[in-house]
Amino acid sequence: MTTAYDDSNVFAKILRGEIPAHVVYEDEATLAFMDVMPAVDGHALVIPKAKARNILDVRPADLTAVMATVQKMAIAVKQAFLADGITIQQFSEKAGGQEVFHLHVHVMPRQMADSVRRLPRPFADQKVLAAHAEKIRAVLA
Repeated sequence: MTTAYDDSNVFAKILRGEIPAHVVYEDEATLAFMDVMPAVDGHALVIPKAKARNILDVRPADLTAVMATVQKMAIAVKQAFLADGITIQQFSEKAGGQEVFHLHVHVMPRQMADSVRRLPRPFADQKVLAAHAEKIRAVLA
């Protein structure tokens, strides 16, 4: 049984402009922005603009759009942060690790010697997020 989409989730609020976000990329189907509790510097999220709780209920066309943006973001954050590699993560349902119930994909630039900040993570400084977002937007320009 699938749980209904909840319009009060934080990503739905970001899409409606009710909560600010450091947006790095937007097209007609997707939005990419900085994670406010980053696991690594440059940690971005990609979401569909369409309502989708997670990968289990997203329309295939919306998932295709999300993954195209994930690839674009992976290339951009790798270059912007001079990363050695990229980690892509997607969690579905509570047992799968999902905390915000709007489909989202984590895109994280990785260095050979880095370590992921463990949960619970603190909120990042907004000035740092703004600077990271600008680095990514510069690559995308």
